[in-house]
Amino acid sequence: MITPARVSALVFTFAALLAGPSSAAEDVAVLKDLTAVIVLLGLPCEQVVSAKQQADNSHIATCKNGMRYRVFVNAEGRVVAQKL
Repeated sequence: MITPARVSALVFTFAALLAGPSSAAEDVAVLKDLTAVIVLLGLPCEQVVSAKQQADNSHIATCKNGMRYRVFVNAEGRVVAQKL
């Protein structure tokens, strides 16, 4: 069961990863966090296989099933995923 606390923890982790420098280990963590965020938002995505940072707090995520999403933190501080 996914709790609100777990969602909040993922949001903060995701935001922290977006802000920091990139390394191979962090890249894997970002892919996992993007997958979790997209799935928690109820969107179809088995696994994020690639991600490209567009701006601070914004990534384009490509899922294993071919779906693409823009995942970002909106003005209210919420993580949002928009289908592309």
